[in-house]
Amino acid sequence: PDETKTLALIMDDPDAMAAVGKVWVHWLTYHAVDDSTLIQGKTDFGEIGYGGPAPPDGRHTYVFKAYALDTLLNLKDGYSKQELEDAMKDHTIAQTKLSGTFAP
Repeated sequence: PDETKTLALIMDDPDAMAAVGKVWVHWLTYHAVDDSTLIQGKTDFGEIGYGGPAPPDGRHTYVFKAYALDTLLNLKDGYSKQELEDAMKDHTIAQTKLSGTFAP
C-alpha cells in the first residue's frame, strides 16, 4: 500500500514443534521502503541472518509471512521474533503468507 514505510518478513517452521517443542525461527528481517538495507534478527540457530530449511526429522513446512507497516522500525541487528512482533503491533496495514514444504 502507498502508506507503507517498512516491509518485514518472518520465516518459521511450525512443524518443528513436534521435534523441538517450539516453532523454529529461520529468518527475521525488515527494511524501510526507501532504504534496501536489511536489518536482521537472530534465528533459533543463534545466528543473525537467514537460516535455511534444516528439518531434524523429515518433511517440514516453512512459512514466510510478509508485512507492510505504516511506521519505521528502530530495531538493531540481532532482535528477537518477539521484539519484531511487538514493534509491528498495531502497525500492520497489509500482510501475506507463503508456505513451502521441504524434505531432505
